[in-house]
Amino acid sequence: MKKYIIILSIFYISQVYSQDPQFSQFYSNYLYLAPSFTGLTENNRLSMNYRNQWPEIPNGFVTYAVSFDKYFEKFRSGLGLIVMQDEAGSGKLRLTNIGLSYSFDFKITNSWHIRPGMGFLYTERGINFNSLLWSDQISVTGNSSSTSELNPMDNIGDIDFSASVLGYSDIFWFGFTIDHILQPNQSFYYYEEDDENPALVPLKFSFYGGTKMIKNESLLRPIPTSFQIAYLFKAQKQFRQLDIGVYWHRSPIVLGFWYRGIPLYKEVFNRDAFTILAGYKLRHLSIGYSYDFTMSKLITSTGGSHEVSMSYYFKTKKFKRKPKMIPCPDF
Repeated sequence: MKKYIIILSIFYISQVYSQDPQFSQFYSNYLYLAPSFTGLTENNRLSMNYRNQWPEIPNGFVTYAVSFDKYFEKFRSGLGLIVMQDEAGSGKLRLTNIGLSYSFDFKITNSWHIRPGMGFLYTERGINFNSLLWSDQISVTGNSSSTSELNPMDNIGDIDFSASVLGYSDIFWFGFTIDHILQPNQSFYYYEEDDENPALVPLKFSFYGGTKMIKNESLLRPIPTSFQIAYLFKAQKQFRQLDIGVYWHRSPIVLGFWYRGIPLYKEVFNRDAFTILAGYKLRHLSIGYSYDFTMSKLITSTGGSHEVSMSYYFKTKKFKRKPKMIPCPDF
């Protein structure tokens, strides 16, 4: 979810509130969405994601992610690795996450499966303090190189844990994730008690799901066409966000349209963006591009958001029994 900065004067920043990095193509960054998606296909999967949010704002938010996961038929389990970095601001404020995820597939009926998952994460915050300019450095005769501001630590590391559960059939899926269960510390200053520390990452709750409809091929239409409806609702402290949209797929083309916001919700940030997506999907390769049109009061200032995803699928051996696939989108 996006970052919001409260500036109490022109040169002095009193408080900074930060939520998790945002992805419009959240199903292409599946390990970040939920550990239950680990090993979700019969193929090994290598994915890369890039997001440039608000490019017309100097030093805006840029996020990179690389992930890999594999399904182990013998253990009915998936194992994955994700590396992600988010950077913003003239001080190069960055967030680096390195995580392992695991999932297990339970067969409930012939039609339905339940897939719990868990993720372990090392998270690190870093900043280049010397590149920041403070109010006591500014004068009419020229900026000073020294400041009375306390020099904090350049980086701080901590561990985190997430848990999720996913239910799915051939045409439906739904799930729930809790992130930041250990509420990691991201403060560059030392606090003796956690109660005094305002930089503990709050819990994040995510609810997601959807349905997939397929129009079977015929003599006049040899390529099947699918239509998917999907949603993602997130809540983190006082912030709420709903993404809801549709995908149309007729091989190899994928088109998607998304709305981010909560209609009739009276709190701030309830109307954010409209997203369009174009994708190219082959058997072993998926490439997607999306653009967010800002719909909030920042519509003339941000330049929207660009996002690119790529996934490569490959096998190392044949399965004795083909695993049941989750019908969620690839973007």
